[in-house]
Amino acid sequence: MEQIVQQAMEQNLLRVAKQLEDQLDSELHKLDNLQDDDVERIRQRRIMELKQQQEKTKEWVAKGHGEYKEIHEEKEFFKEMKGEERMICHFYRDNWPCKVMDKHIALLCRQHLETKFVKINAEKSPYLTDKLKIWMLPTLALIKSEKVIDYVVIDYVVGFDDLGGKDDFSTEQLAERLARVDVIKDDGAAAAAAKRQQQQRSTIRSGIYTRGEDDEDSDFGDD
Repeated sequence: MEQIVQQAMEQNLLRVAKQLEDQLDSELHKLDNLQDDDVERIRQRRIMELKQQQEKTKEWVAKGHGEYKEIHEEKEFFKEMKGEERMICHFYRDNWPCKVMDKHIALLCRQHLETKFVKINAEKSPYLTDKLKIWMLPTLALIKSEKVIDYVVIDYVVGFDDLGGKDDFSTEQLAERLARVDVIKDDGAAAAAAKRQQQQRSTIRSGIYTRGEDDEDSDFGDD
């Protein structure tokens, strides 16, 4: 099992590294003919920034970024959080609303390598749910490192209230909500797309997940 996980991480790292290499080559090609001294300094600075970004991305991938990992024990939560600048933890149970949230998070984790995404079964995590005041599911705990050793839950996304109150919200709407508190980086595209999606009200159910008879609508604690 560990070998499979390691192979998946290596494949993900190679894929991201290739993307960054292509991006760097493209930037170099665009700047290749610049001769002016001032422009050359800009060129060198940009190349350095891209290389630093490449190294940072490799570091993120090596730490499990780009994956949507499930935590099976409460102590793993603190292990996963250690050394992270940003982490989003989905407290879930086996019901329909949480499955909807899962589909969006699975997409976002691949788009935002700067943030670690994890999930944990709230019903099997009484200490964490009490400590973090989790009372409704799904809940996203949005965590940032404030100091070297201190981590703070800066905000929560509780249910779908911040996302239009229905389960047909778009991934872009969720991204805009998360970027608002800087738990993911906002490139400006998410907000624009969220506005368009809010008008169109396209549903995530179409082509992604079919609701079964056993799926629940219940909140945390319901039978």
